[in-house]
Amino acid sequence: MFIINFKNIFRKYFFIIISLLYPVHTIESYLSNTYQKDIIKESFLDTAQLIKRYKYPVETHHVITTDGYILGVHRIVNSGKPPVLLMHGLLDSSATWILMRPETALGYYLYDKGYDVWMGNARGNRYSRNHTFLNPNTDLSYWRFSWHEIGLYDLSAMIDYVLAKTNFKKLTYFGHSQGTTAFWVLCSLKPEYNNKISFMHALGPVAFTANMRTSLLGVAQTFTRISKNKIYELLPHSYYLFNLCFTSRMMETACLEIAHQLLGRDEQNINYTFFPIILGHIPAGCNLKQLDHYLQLIESKRFCRYDYGFERNLKYYGQPTPPDYPLQNVTVPVGLYYTYNDELSSEVDVKKLAAHLPNVIEDSLYPYKKWNHVTMLWGTNARKLAHKRMLELTKEFISK
Repeated sequence: MFIINFKNIFRKYFFIIISLLYPVHTIESYLSNTYQKDIIKESFLDTAQLIKRYKYPVETHHVITTDGYILGVHRIVNSGKPPVLLMHGLLDSSATWILMRPETALGYYLYDKGYDVWMGNARGNRYSRNHTFLNPNTDLSYWRFSWHEIGLYDLSAMIDYVLAKTNFKKLTYFGHSQGTTAFWVLCSLKPEYNNKISFMHALGPVAFTANMRTSLLGVAQTFTRISKNKIYELLPHSYYLFNLCFTSRMMETACLEIAHQLLGRDEQNINYTFFPIILGHIPAGCNLKQLDHYLQLIESKRFCRYDYGFERNLKYYGQPTPPDYPLQNVTVPVGLYYTYNDELSSEVDVKKLAAHLPNVIEDSLYPYKKWNHVTMLWGTNARKLAHKRMLELTKEFISK
């Protein structure tokens, strides 16, 4: 019950403080004076509404995992065409694949090139905050998961669902950041799923994290340490952060700086006139344990299961330390796409990952020095410099 009281108190007083400092009309005035109306409108549309806005056929599906989580999956419908499954990163959602509009976004590009596009949402985010019998607002049991469970249960359920609905034997997988981590979990622990994937595209891949270099790492470690067992749901989707960031030019600049510290600075290749759209959809919510699991990997310098401590590790794993994920089991053809200016996915760590994967077909460390953690996803030139090659590999391995 404490989590609910804490969250409600936080939301109540945070909004009161912001309202006193910056009345709503001030926020609306700043937005309307700074951004075009269509940008502001898209900030308040959900994934399905964004897709409809650009006249693409869309469906919303609900997939139930074996442990009862109900996942929202968005589909840009191209019936009879080869299916692709796109999976977002931490605190993100299906919207990330279509935020940058049809001329830039990878989701639309895949549809236009003849693919049936499915975009998943991990348990706990705004589109998958549901369960067959647990209430995320009142049952702490709902929040006992990390990206381990997202890989083991969410991805397996979505892959099986997409293949059943499309009558294809295999699909192509695109993962970004945590969407890659969860994939390594799935195919290392359930290697039969390698046979259901024709090719895995890993954008900003994350497994080993010892060389993560974001300057906000210390803040994340301190916050996680003092919040453990007090906070479970982390940054659920709301417009509190949005309202804070668009009260003034000064506040917007501060929010942009935080984004740069997290992702890497790339003002040259990312169209920040879309910043309200980005903040209208991100953060989309996650579980604090997901962040904690990543932080553990930094300390251990391993890619391993969640560390519960000596006694509970013995209970869960039969050994005092958590076991490594057997990456040698990930036999699916893999493409790795990463950059020098990524604060969350170091090229050193990705090279270590590549050495552990047995079937790396494409190892693309992009030479563009400014590209960051999301440039290959959102960048204005990503279609020409990244997506086209991904499409070539997709075609090649579907035909094999």
